[in-house]
Amino acid sequence: MLKKAIFAGSFDPITIGHSDIIQRALPLLDHIVIAIGTNSQKKYYFDLAQRLSFIETAFANEPRIEIATYTGLTVQFCRQIGANYLLRGLRTAADFEFERTIAQLNKQLAPDIETIFWCSLPQYSHISSTIVREVLANGGDISEFVPPALAAHFRLSDDQ
Repeated sequence: MLKKAIFAGSFDPITIGHSDIIQRALPLLDHIVIAIGTNSQKKYYFDLAQRLSFIETAFANEPRIEIATYTGLTVQFCRQIGANYLLRGLRTAADFEFERTIAQLNKQLAPDIETIFWCSLPQYSHISSTIVREVLANGGDISEFVPPALAAHFRLSDDQ
């Protein structure tokens, strides 16, 4: 059976922490779909086309990664595309508590879909899309917080 996982999020923007979780999960999975969901509660910094472009750039050389967008429940999208796993990254204990609740709800809604928790590496545990957006909004250089393929896009020049 194909081991296909969805790694869902808003990825506003995708960070080096996201990228690391995906790269470390690839040896265990046959295919990962990075799925950009729509959250009606969120106001996005980057539009959907930009977020798609960032992810495509970051994983351009990885044939086992696909990028998609969806609306609705993540487990419904899993069923729609034939994914049997949800991949979730954990940075902190607070992340675990939140993600555990969602995983339990998803298990009740879709007993055939398993959630896999992947702990971030210590050097990335402080990096979140929210913090990266804040640094960017205040004129900071976020190149060290995004995947290497995107770093040049966000690196500030010395004359700024």
